[in-house]
Amino acid sequence: MKVYGISGLGADKRVFDFLTLDFDFIPIDWITPDKNESIENYSKRLSHVIDTENDFGIIGVSFGGLIATEISQILKPKITILISSAHTKNELRPIFKWFGKTRLIKLMPTSLFDPPRLIANYLFGVKDSKLLNDILDDTDLSFAKWAVDKLINWTNTTQLKNVIKINGTNDKLIPPRGNTKMELIDKGGHFMIVDRANEISDIKNV
Repeated sequence: MKVYGISGLGADKRVFDFLTLDFDFIPIDWITPDKNESIENYSKRLSHVIDTENDFGIIGVSFGGLIATEISQILKPKITILISSAHTKNELRPIFKWFGKTRLIKLMPTSLFDPPRLIANYLFGVKDSKLLNDILDDTDLSFAKWAVDKLINWTNTTQLKNVIKINGTNDKLIPPRGNTKMELIDKGGHFMIVDRANEISDIKNV
């Protein structure tokens, strides 16, 4: 079975390099969002690379998990796996939703979406700071601003049937919340797809 991977906000397919997987894995590259494009329409456009003729699955990491959830509502994969992510808007931190209501993000300059590395390393809880820093250095800041806006204003409440969440107990950005079936990585941070790749691989290959 083919399984498609969608990386996190500001991240790319390098975050999947540390996983050991027993299936045909295909990372999906981000595309440029249209001006004021909704997350639903963006997800639909991104999904065009997925071969739906045979059974397939989707893995989404962080913001990529939101996109994976949106795509799964359209294409109905055999399994959806969300890593360091949320399944519905109610699983996001309340402060995200509050900030989304202020609409202040529209007024923020794009440069602010390039966080100081020390702060980013703390929030992501990383052990491999070099990889995270390299990924952040390569991030399209316009895309990052669009993605943050979509994350804090996400409205999805639909519960998927075949979904598994893998969350870290020390995740400062998207901590374990909600009643979705969940596998917990003890003391795992937001960047655990790299730092705890062996444990995540064991869960996903079951």
